[in-house]
Amino acid sequence: MSLVAAFVPIWILTAVGYAACRWGLLGEAAASVLGRFVFHLAMPAALFLALSRMPLSGFAGRSLLAFAVSTVAVVGFGWAGASRLFGRGPGDRPIWGMAAGYVNSANLGIPIATQVLGDVSFLAVVVLLQVLVVAPVILVALDRHSDPAGRIRVRRIASLPVRNPVILASLLGVACSAAVLRLPSAAAAPLTLLAGAAVPAALVALGASLHRTAPSRAEPAEPAGAAELAAVSALKLVAQPVIAYAAGLALHLSAPQLLAVVVCAGLPTAQNTFIFAQEYGVGEAVANRAVVVTTTLSLATLAVAATLLG
Repeated sequence: MSLVAAFVPIWILTAVGYAACRWGLLGEAAASVLGRFVFHLAMPAALFLALSRMPLSGFAGRSLLAFAVSTVAVVGFGWAGASRLFGRGPGDRPIWGMAAGYVNSANLGIPIATQVLGDVSFLAVVVLLQVLVVAPVILVALDRHSDPAGRIRVRRIASLPVRNPVILASLLGVACSAAVLRLPSAAAAPLTLLAGAAVPAALVALGASLHRTAPSRAEPAEPAGAAELAAVSALKLVAQPVIAYAAGLALHLSAPQLLAVVVCAGLPTAQNTFIFAQEYGVGEAVANRAVVVTTTLSLATLAVAATLLG
């Protein structure tokens, strides 16, 4: 029941967003406005606070390597497969790869890690890997695509951490942690309030996006089909934890370490995928459906992993 309890708030808030949009309570631009609020304000506040309070010592080297192998393999395959198998364009491919291999390590990962693993120490390392390595790669690709000429401009990419609030907040959080700096309460209190809005606002935005009566001009002409969604879900919920398990065995991880790696790899697609897709106007159909479907079905993957490895 603890696993189910961790999923219930996600399902409820997504349903609330869908119902509110269907009943006309939030207006036609609800999903877009909420998404921009999360991307530019709430998510950076949450990441900064989490990373600034996280000690940078004690990294689990081999466990992190096993998880990283699974992430690189699945994100890379999804990135390439989006084009070769489903004809997706350059802008959609990073979102496709992110939907396949970027795990929900925050609002769902924390309660799952607490219930199944007993602590969140390894999950904290996963958060750092995704925020400081995977997300910047995705965002650089999306930023390049947003350039009308499609050029790679060194100055533009170098300035991305300053222009992108997600990366900037993450880097500032790590810097504060490394310097053992603590914000005064006058600054920490409003950031805490803002950060608390990130998860519910993102989920409400996700639900609202599912009720759009007409696709935005930035969305692909063809929505995500059943085969495409099945492929993303299979990569996320089957391939990634299996690869993580194989890599963990090859690296001779202990049973608790192996369980942590597989459980984290089996987490569903992060709603950040949808927020990024919405912010850059690409791959929204794949992103929002992948989040909903993998969140619904990941309970089975996590239950199997906990049963076999626990």
